[in-house]
Amino acid sequence: MRVAVLGTGTMGAGMARTLLRNGFGVTVWNRTRSRAAAIGSDGAVVAGTAAEAVAEADVIITMSFDEEAVTDAARDFLPHAKPGAVWLQSATVGPTGMRRIAELADPARIQVVDAPVVGTKGPAEAGTLIVLVSGSAAAIAGVRPVLEAVGSKIVEVGEAVGAASSLKLACNAWIASLTTATGQSLTLAKALGVDPGLFLSTIKGGPSDSGYAQLKGHLMLESDFTPSFALGGLVKDINLMLAETAASDFDGALLRTTNSLFQSAIAAHGAGEDIAAVVTSFGADRTQP
Repeated sequence: MRVAVLGTGTMGAGMARTLLRNGFGVTVWNRTRSRAAAIGSDGAVVAGTAAEAVAEADVIITMSFDEEAVTDAARDFLPHAKPGAVWLQSATVGPTGMRRIAELADPARIQVVDAPVVGTKGPAEAGTLIVLVSGSAAAIAGVRPVLEAVGSKIVEVGEAVGAASSLKLACNAWIASLTTATGQSLTLAKALGVDPGLFLSTIKGGPSDSGYAQLKGHLMLESDFTPSFALGGLVKDINLMLAETAASDFDGALLRTTNSLFQSAIAAHGAGEDIAAVVTSFGADRTQP
């Protein structure tokens, strides 16, 4: 089984390397060729175009920043995809965007599986992502070896394309809230004259603890904003959440407040820094004891 990975940023690169370790033939492509070239040294074939990348692929994975980037690549590669190939669309584009993307594919030539992932750089590199999938049961079954290689858990959300993308937005809303809440508590402790590190040690192992809070919290304490999940990516996702629910009775007040905090972090640090940088939006001299 040969896999084409289109989009080799933080997530795509990790997934491509995981597939290589698991014995898959892997071809990679990225709009910025140097990012794809780095994976060539690990054994991947580096293609010059998206069309070249998919020519022999049984499975195509797209992991680009947004719907526009996925669509641009798809218009190039779809005419050249092998009949019977399965397209795992893993970029976070929201359910409406996912349905628009799926409409680009000719159902007689290529099957599309809505396949966003939950996890960041570390899980992508370790092959421990949580993969959310919706689409044809037969298509999902056919690519299960790929799903099991990149993920430690596969969540099947049904046959409707867009369902997995909806669940992904709900998951990322949780990540956004948890990250901002961690930054708030650390900074509140600092503002009240308490070593903020004691907050993390207090909740550790208890019912309110979270491995993610511990991970991001320690990065916040160290002011280490090396990107694993970039601020710009999460803000893009929050905007998708707000757009998808605009016509419903869902109250997006918390999302809007959270979004403003991440926007403040972008203003201070740039969109490329990790979402842990949101801690600085609460002031109080960051979290340094």
